[in-house]
Amino acid sequence: MVGYNRIMATANNLGITDRQKQLLGIIYDYIKNSGYPPSFEEMRERLSVVSNQSVTDLLQKLQNRQLIKKNEAGARSIALLPLAYETLGKPNLAAFLGLASAGVPIQTPDIDGEWETISGEITQLKGEFGIIKISGDSMINAGINDGDTVLVRKQQEFVSGDIVLAQMGDDWTVKRFMSEDKPPFLYLKPENPKYKNIIFFGDIRMKGKIISILKNNSWTSIS
Repeated sequence: MVGYNRIMATANNLGITDRQKQLLGIIYDYIKNSGYPPSFEEMRERLSVVSNQSVTDLLQKLQNRQLIKKNEAGARSIALLPLAYETLGKPNLAAFLGLASAGVPIQTPDIDGEWETISGEITQLKGEFGIIKISGDSMINAGINDGDTVLVRKQQEFVSGDIVLAQMGDDWTVKRFMSEDKPPFLYLKPENPKYKNIIFFGDIRMKGKIISILKNNSWTSIS
């Protein structure tokens, strides 16, 4: 009862309405269950409203109260801020960072400064984490399929064999990092024979290691 009163006191101090808190809970549950935020259509359905404007107005009020952070590009760019978790009385989730290609590299939002600490099922992991949704089939032999959601740990040092999130200019890709004592020495290896290795050049930067994949609403480790 004390915890409930604390949550309600927090919400009241923010001036958050029941409708705003309902949407906040919808966003939280959707991220928890699917690994990424809901679309406008999905939020409309769960709120039982007919227009995107109703959703947009509620999102703006949540952002004004520093409960969420959103990009104007679309609904799926929503990230929950620490105050949102306190208001809902629920553990933190990882931030949704965007799409990364497991195929031909594609553009995705810059992840610098967008990492959030996670808790709950994976609290014993140390470091900074984010969520990436996979586009493409170049990593299928590693169990990573088109449309899968993976957990990325931000780090600066890697060993040969790590599956990594790599930046190539303005594009991003997920591949296996390989380091050998013979040419080509350093390269990114797809896990699908129809794709070619990507030889390292000056514009490639590895940003994080893929450590887990969401399958059947449960996180499974990746090696």
